Amino acid sequence: MYQTNKLFVTPQVSMTELISENPSLLVLLEHFDTDCVVHDDSVHEFCTHHNIPENVFILFANIYNGIIPTALPEFSNEDCMVMIRFLAQSHVYYKTQKYPEIESYIIQLSEYNKAPEIPLIQKFYYQYVAEVNEHLEYENATAFPFFMSLLHTQETTEASNKFSALEYKEHHTDIECKLSELKQLLLKHVPIQNDRILRRKILVSLFELEQDLHMHSLIEEVILTPVMHAIEKKRSHVKK
Repeated sequence: MYQTNKLFVTPQVSMTELISENPSLLVLLEHFDTDCVVHDDSVHEFCTHHNIPENVFILFANIYNGIIPTALPEFSNEDCMVMIRFLAQSHVYYKTQKYPEIESYIIQLSEYNKAPEIPLIQKFYYQYVAEVNEHLEYENATAFPFFMSLLHTQETTEASNKFSALEYKEHHTDIECKLSELKQLLLKHVPIQNDRILRRKILVSLFELEQDLHMHSLIEEVILTPVMHAIEKKRSHVKK
């Protein structure tokens, strides 16, 4: 979850050391579609073994460690495609793991706790999931395919005249706010009724989700959007 150290990631750093300092990097590995067995690999060795662009891995791992870049290097098209696949893979994680996990906890909570606030929490959570799934589907169906097509062609397309990275940025909503509200409800307003352990599990899962969503948003806003916008500008396809 939340780390206290800010270990700066370099090619020589041990993967085991990184994960021990910040266990949330295990989720980062999953978003790169790799497993958590890192052997005695350094960052450089791990990236080589898994065919991950080292510069992208280091950049993302530093963001997960709370270190935001002040300037961006040049990226190849392959680097950018890896970034997009990373973000798309994180959507799979949210939709198939974290959201069902939290839902199952809330359903159990309704069995342990008969307070009138519990049905409201369930409704609130389902509304949140519907809203965030709409946002993720927009990225999967519209933004990511556009970015991939931008990387694969040098020519103007009809899609490039209808969409841009700046439009993506404007559409990028804050999907973390409602999670914070849900945490506040559980921490402040719902009376305990034999659900102490379960409530702790829900809150831990919410904190984990909130943290990773924040990393997801930072990568989109600080890295992907500026990089894609720069490519558009080079090709003079930006909307006026």
